[in-house]
Amino acid sequence: MDERTGQRAAGAAARAPLGFRPLYRQARDALVKRIVDGEWPPGAALPSESELAADLGVSQGTVRKALDELEAEKFVVRRQGKGTFVARHDEARILFQFFKLIPDSGKSEFPESQILGVEADNADARAAAALGLRLGARIVRIERLRSLAGKVCIFERIALPRSLFPAIERRALPNNLYELYRSDFGVTMVRASEKLKAVAAGKREAKYLGLAPGAPLLSIDRTAIAADGKPAEWRLSLCRTDTLHYWSDLR
Repeated sequence: MDERTGQRAAGAAARAPLGFRPLYRQARDALVKRIVDGEWPPGAALPSESELAADLGVSQGTVRKALDELEAEKFVVRRQGKGTFVARHDEARILFQFFKLIPDSGKSEFPESQILGVEADNADARAAAALGLRLGARIVRIERLRSLAGKVCIFERIALPRSLFPAIERRALPNNLYELYRSDFGVTMVRASEKLKAVAAGKREAKYLGLAPGAPLLSIDRTAIAADGKPAEWRLSLCRTDTLHYWSDLR
């Protein structure tokens, strides 16, 4: 091993200690940390695979495999002939990755939102479990309506750890919350897990959705995971099913 190679290996060891996890996963985690720390902001181009390999002290093939995983997670985007870029939380990306409700007409569109209320609160058992918090920890609750083609079709409740989003309850909240989380609080959502269930509309959601109490709704219980692998948002979406359907492309 020459001196230059030894220096690279030593630097890589300092950044990502060896363990039993595959080397490409260690490289992936090292890149994620640097993105989260702001070294490469959303929309920024990453260095070339060869430059990253030299920087991390691994092979170019290992870096390529790490980038493959980040691309599958929608953390980065590759543009033919231009390079690899940190993904943005723009509406097109969210529509593709996180929003799965499609009008029966088949035309996908980004929903509009109307905030009903925002308040700081203590986490109950359900919110604490979803967000990995202790019972009674401070959270922020958001209640809003979402519309497609001018028709209210989703009643939504959101819970956030207040430690990640200090004073967010005092802000005017935009339609695209995930972009706000990223731009103002440095919290980037990279994936989510969802549970679907048929439920009956309660009085409050029925009122806002223009339905009779007891009408059928689709409940989407989603926990969104930030780049550090921890839960950062829990939302419960109660959705009309008379003009919408849930779409998932299984590959």
